[in-house]
Amino acid sequence: MNKNNLHIAIEASLNAGKAIMDVYDSIIEVEYKDDKSPLTEADKRANDIIISFLKPTEIPIISEENKQIEYAERKNWDKCWIVDPVDGTKEFIKRNGEFTVNIALVKDGVPELGVIYVPALRTIYFADVKEKSAFKSSISTHDTSIKEVLKISKPIKPKKQSSSVEVVGSRSHMSQETLDFVEKIKSTGKEVEIVSKGSSLKFCIVAEGKADIYPRFAPTMEWDTAAGQAICNAVGLDVISKKTDKPLMYNKENLLNPWFIVSKE
Repeated sequence: MNKNNLHIAIEASLNAGKAIMDVYDSIIEVEYKDDKSPLTEADKRANDIIISFLKPTEIPIISEENKQIEYAERKNWDKCWIVDPVDGTKEFIKRNGEFTVNIALVKDGVPELGVIYVPALRTIYFADVKEKSAFKSSISTHDTSIKEVLKISKPIKPKKQSSSVEVVGSRSHMSQETLDFVEKIKSTGKEVEIVSKGSSLKFCIVAEGKADIYPRFAPTMEWDTAAGQAICNAVGLDVISKKTDKPLMYNKENLLNPWFIVSKE
C-alpha cells in the first residue's frame, strides 16, 4: 500500500506519543540547551521515531531537535517537513498534559499538511490544506491503526461570531501586549474570556470552535506553528504576521517567527 504523506505523519506522531508517555510516566530528567530551553529524554526519543518514519519520504526535515541545516542548502528545497517532537516541554515537565507532537509538510514556504497529537489526551488533529479538510480523532490507545483513526475522526470547524470573544492565551508565555490586545477588544463593548492553553493546542482550540482568536505576541519558532497553521488554514482561518500583514511563511533564513494573530478574516 502506498501510504500518503498525511498517513505517514499521523503514524509517526502516534508512535512518538507512545514513547513520550513512557517517559512522562517515569522520572523526568531535565537538561537545558544553550538557549536555556528545557530538554528531556522524551524530546530525543520522539525525534528519533519521527525521523525514522519521515526519512523514507526523501523529503528534507527541519526539526527542533536536529542540528539546523544552513540556509544556503535549505533555500533550494521546494518541500520540507517541519517537526517539533515535544511542543510544550515546560507543560510536559509540569505534567499538565498540554504538550503536543507537531508534524507539518510545507511546500514553497506554505503549510500543506499538519498533524498535532496530544498524547496525554490521546487526541489527534490532522488536516490537508488543499482539500480544505481538518479532523479530530479521540483514540483509546497510541497503537490505534490509521484505518481506525480515520474511521472515528470527526471534521472540525471554527465557531460563528457572537457578542463575546474567547481569546486564547499562552499557559507559560502571557505577555503585556496580549493583555493590551484583550483590553482593546473590551473597549469595543464585547465581553472577553481568556482561554489559557499550552503548546500548539492553542491553534486547535480556535480551529475546532472553542475560541475565536489567538494573538501571539511572544517568540515562537517555525516548528511551534507550522502544523497548527495547516490545521487552521484548512478550516478557513488565517495566521497573519504582525510584521508583514501576510500569512506566516516557512523554511525562512531565520526560523524565528514574527508575532502573529490567528483569526477568521
